[in-house]
Amino acid sequence: MEHRRTVRARRQSAILGVTGELLITSGVLMRMFWVWFIFINDVVVGAEQNTAGAELSESFAGQANSGTCGKVYGSSEGRADAGESPIVVADAEGQAFATLYVPRFGGDFVRSIAEGVDLPTVLNNPRLGVRRYTETQDLGEVGNFAIAAHRTTYGAPFSDIGELRLGDRIYVETREGWFVYRFRNLEYVWPTALSVLTEVPRFSDVEPHERILTMTSCHPKLSEAERIIAYSVFESCYPRESGPPSEISHLVGFTS
Repeated sequence: MEHRRTVRARRQSAILGVTGELLITSGVLMRMFWVWFIFINDVVVGAEQNTAGAELSESFAGQANSGTCGKVYGSSEGRADAGESPIVVADAEGQAFATLYVPRFGGDFVRSIAEGVDLPTVLNNPRLGVRRYTETQDLGEVGNFAIAAHRTTYGAPFSDIGELRLGDRIYVETREGWFVYRFRNLEYVWPTALSVLTEVPRFSDVEPHERILTMTSCHPKLSEAERIIAYSVFESCYPRESGPPSEISHLVGFTS
């Protein structure tokens, strides 16, 4: 009888030991997966998105609409009349229509902007990653041109959004040319604060007079508790025939 109890106890101990080892192993594997998914995969996907953005830029060279942005427009205050820059209407959902350059995000940052709200189609797409809010104004239109991207995972296009500094230039390229914005400020809001998408962000009853670029992402990193918002104002529009702004000339149409 005592022998049977001893054997049973040993068997239970062995089962518990194996179970514990399996749990520890699975925990280690899960940690390794998240390290890969959040950090290593972001580098891989980010590089793919940069390549796709550069390819889109290269394709614009043969699609220029002569005369739509015939001179450098805008002012240091970011104000412009309605006719001073072309209005670029976004393509169908999931289709890239513009290229985003943010020098503050790194010397090789080139990402495509696509229309749409579907996560797999745009935000989680390994060749896109930045999407336009369909309910906001078109690029070049007076009002609020708002875009969004992940801060972590899926290439993390807006990983460094919190590093933007007053006066940083942000460039949006289309077949017409390059729209130049100057960064103004950051704001932190709850996810329910949809007023950041109105024509004048946070002031739905005010008539718009400026062209604003609004960039949104999650805050803090690895959390959806809040949203970080970056506001920039339109400064100028460079026509394609004049060539790209010098700050990003090394990136325009470049594919590795």
